[in-house]
Amino acid sequence: MSATLRNWQGFPAILAFVTLLVLPVALVDGLPVFVAGLGVEMILVLLLLLFALFAATRTDAAPAGDLALAVGALAAAALTIRYLPGAELAMTEAARSAAAAGRSTMLARIAIVPGLWALALLAWLLAWQLVSRLAVARGPNSSAHFLLGIAVPLIFGLSLLFLWEILARGFGVPFVLLPPPSAIGAKIAASLPILLADFRQTFLKAVLAGYAIGCLSGFLVALAADRVASLKRGLLPIGNLVSALPIIGIAPIMVMWFGFDWQSKAAVVAVMTFFPMLVNTLAGLTASDAMQRDLMQTYAATHRQALFKLRLPAALPFIFNALKINSTLAMIGAIVAEFFGTPVVGMGFRISTEVGRLNIDMVWAEIAVAALAGSLFYGIVTLIERLATFWHPSFRQS
Repeated sequence: MSATLRNWQGFPAILAFVTLLVLPVALVDGLPVFVAGLGVEMILVLLLLLFALFAATRTDAAPAGDLALAVGALAAAALTIRYLPGAELAMTEAARSAAAAGRSTMLARIAIVPGLWALALLAWLLAWQLVSRLAVARGPNSSAHFLLGIAVPLIFGLSLLFLWEILARGFGVPFVLLPPPSAIGAKIAASLPILLADFRQTFLKAVLAGYAIGCLSGFLVALAADRVASLKRGLLPIGNLVSALPIIGIAPIMVMWFGFDWQSKAAVVAVMTFFPMLVNTLAGLTASDAMQRDLMQTYAATHRQALFKLRLPAALPFIFNALKINSTLAMIGAIVAEFFGTPVVGMGFRISTEVGRLNIDMVWAEIAVAALAGSLFYGIVTLIERLATFWHPSFRQS
């Protein structure tokens, strides 16, 4: 028993088993929403979930347990989503009756269909256990380490979207406050041309141009400041001052200087990304060991030779840290800058406009596209970093 609990990490195992035990009773007892669906399908699903729970406790078949957990979580989530529309109607009527009687509408929603909440809880617990097992099942030198690095956050993110969907619709959260992911996905599918035009204006033009200008200029100025001590001492305080300027103060000025099109947004992005690259590059250029620098002097290496053969390679992890930080700052800066003047296209323009119209699903659709673009941008930079700094100890140990 103790080995089973250690494998299940205790708390989620106990909750999952208790949920599975009370699930058939909750589905049958006084729940007209689920009674119509009881039959061979429900029996098969319950057997599948029981098999998933049993297989997950096996310490001698980790891949089979992982697969069983994944199938069980998908089955529980699919069944929950299937019965959710009917449960919404029952919960809405219960909430109205509770409000008329002066009782808590939230408690009424929870009490009317406990089977729905039991299924949702079971799906989340199985996904939680799957993520926990995948995170520790294989050593860092495994050939599947890269795939696990993608699978773990993907499963975790999908479980959060599932909870968001169930809680938003189950508790009847007003659409204007928090639309469910299904509504956001439907809006994305119905507004692809608009979203594509906004993505092209904001990301492909303003973000990429400003990111390239800011990072390149920060890198070149860092090389010059490393060579000239007076420039380094005078530039860092000024750079710190510029980095502390708020975006809402820079953006209107850049709009007056460079116009309403993407050039002014690229200028804001360049200002935001300049200082992180400058500071990280300067820190990286001093990261080499004193013995290594003494060795280069022993070889009578010139400044350029020491720079390209020792100091720049040692600074690459710092430079890529700045590139990764700037990949997210660039998206934020471009979107916020579009609030202060832009053509009738762009993510920031769309968000500010649709908020005024209370089209919250469109606002969330733009947010989702921006988050996806920023995450992919960050991932691409991380992949390039891994290819360029494979020799670094942090990658050799992973």
